[in-house]
Amino acid sequence: MPGIEPLQPSRKPTLAPAAGASPTVLRLILGAQLRRMRAEAGITPDVAAACIRCSTAKISRMETGHSPCKERDAADLLTLYGVTDPARTAEFLDLVNKAGERGWWRSYADVLPDWFEPLVGLEEAAASIRTYESHYIPGLLQTFDYAYAVVRSGHAIEPEEVTRRRVELRLKRQDLLYRSDPPKLWVLLDEAVLMRPTGGRQVMREQLSHLLDMTELPHVIVQVAPFEVTAHTSPGSGITYLRFAMAQLPDVAYLEHLTNATSVTKRESTDEYRWILDSLSAQSPSPVESRRLLRQALERYG
Repeated sequence: MPGIEPLQPSRKPTLAPAAGASPTVLRLILGAQLRRMRAEAGITPDVAAACIRCSTAKISRMETGHSPCKERDAADLLTLYGVTDPARTAEFLDLVNKAGERGWWRSYADVLPDWFEPLVGLEEAAASIRTYESHYIPGLLQTFDYAYAVVRSGHAIEPEEVTRRRVELRLKRQDLLYRSDPPKLWVLLDEAVLMRPTGGRQVMREQLSHLLDMTELPHVIVQVAPFEVTAHTSPGSGITYLRFAMAQLPDVAYLEHLTNATSVTKRESTDEYRWILDSLSAQSPSPVESRRLLRQALERYG
């Protein structure tokens, strides 16, 4: 596909995190370092768990960045792993404290599910975000009214003020697209999304007009994936694939379900999802041709 390059495989990791990394990203970095130090020391998860009086499941969650690490636990683990350099210990514990800080999204904790919070933090740090959507325009490109319709469809009986808080959070996430260093957002949109009048014809018309405006930004790419393509090449559900400028972070494939989500970081699995996205992109109309398809869809809604 001219102008579109598939993602290259993940890079070899290094150690030092970038300045200003979000708490979510710092937890991933710390977890990866804990896992590496434990392996190098020849310590099993059972022994590590006994050291800080926790379960092996907690050790696993800490090493994957899904659970925060307390400073005391980190200090005990470093001692167990044979880390004796005071400077290295101090640097690590400083990162532990920074990883425990609150991101801006924590002010929306009342409407932010625990399983969705990691994605918000990862978006903030991503250098590129690729997403395939089969049901809706992705949240980072939604208008208020479209987002309201989407949220309401899944929370029809909740109080109005709660719905508006959810929408406010969704729109707040979009701020990253207007930063001086925005991530590259590359959207693969199933053709069905354009035919589904979410919120009604007027809402859909305004949403498609906004989507076209967003494709004018140099860091936003939208491709429409036709039925004849998704009929034989499809991940089956929505995928968000994140890559980071910090080389020590693995790529993350985020798979959202009805009431939970899965974050995949294992290389063999993320390679599979990357291949699917590359294949869909290569078989779909170019971004220029996709803009024509978006305009046609806009015209159908009057």
